[in-house]
Amino acid sequence: MHVPDEAPVLVRRDGRAAHLVLNRPRALNAINHAMVGLVDRALTEWEHDDTVETVVVSGAGERGLCAGGDIRAVHDDARDGDGTASTDFWRDEYHLNARIAHYPKPYVALMDGIVMGGGVGISAHGDIRIVTERSRVAMPETGIGFVPDVGGTHLLAQAPGELGTRLALTGEHIGAGDALLCGLADHYVPSDALPALLADLATLPARDAVARHARPAPEGVLAAQRPWTDACFAADSAEEIVARLLDHGDPAAKETAETLLGKSPTSVKVTLAAVRRARALGSLEDVLDQEYRVSCVALHNPDFVEGVRAQVIDKDRQPRWSPRTLAEVTDADVERHFAPLGERELGLGGRTS
Repeated sequence: MHVPDEAPVLVRRDGRAAHLVLNRPRALNAINHAMVGLVDRALTEWEHDDTVETVVVSGAGERGLCAGGDIRAVHDDARDGDGTASTDFWRDEYHLNARIAHYPKPYVALMDGIVMGGGVGISAHGDIRIVTERSRVAMPETGIGFVPDVGGTHLLAQAPGELGTRLALTGEHIGAGDALLCGLADHYVPSDALPALLADLATLPARDAVARHARPAPEGVLAAQRPWTDACFAADSAEEIVARLLDHGDPAAKETAETLLGKSPTSVKVTLAAVRRARALGSLEDVLDQEYRVSCVALHNPDFVEGVRAQVIDKDRQPRWSPRTLAEVTDADVERHFAPLGERELGLGGRTS
């Protein structure tokens, strides 16, 4: 398929490898609906092309693979439209996330630099996920009044102990070592070795090429904090999690409580429920169905427009959440995010291949 150089996704071939390059560097390669379509169309073509043995996804520019979905466009749709453009985008994006997880050829994701939100969705469901010393991986949605999606609650629900719960609620950024620990990545390759890795992917089987360049990752911080993370984040409610963190005595636990308290109270409570339910659901497809329901409701919550305003548009970092506190968010407020959507359901659940 021919894609012009100014296209938001560049498509090229190099030997046995086919490349997808997210190409909106000024927007840190934020994913929009058109990009989802371009990626899906390329994957369809390559799936049936015997000369393509490996698919590689990377980001243009020097800052990272992808900062997430095009949140400004979703914000404008929520504020000024009826939300249909956003839910249509998510429908196709979540189908793409599931497709990546089951793609029949090696799917190599170069998670160099910033990889957040939708960037996790287009990379961390692949079967060969590469991080570098520059990687900063996060699902930061609670900070903008939203919820982790693109299969993020599925991935985080499988992290050891309560590390995934912590990352989902706080939106913390993690480096290579912690991404490997949490199951969001498979191999560490120094960033200066990426050109050589790409050259080898053109001539070698994907796993052989990666094995040439993989190195031990720098140590992260989460392993040492696992005891208090597990003890505090195993609580039954967000309020109890905060109380345990504040009472623990470790300064890092207190800092984590303060981080959590700065997020949207509604988003925190809904996210906690989503991660717990994701563990019980098991399959990525069932979790994506759940995330679609939650996202469709969260889109119309006042915290989403306000959170994007505060963090992305005005950048005053002073969101005015409504409700303001965790205690004011009721069980009914949380439960309505999980109600069936009727004919608007995503319909991925039950897929196994």
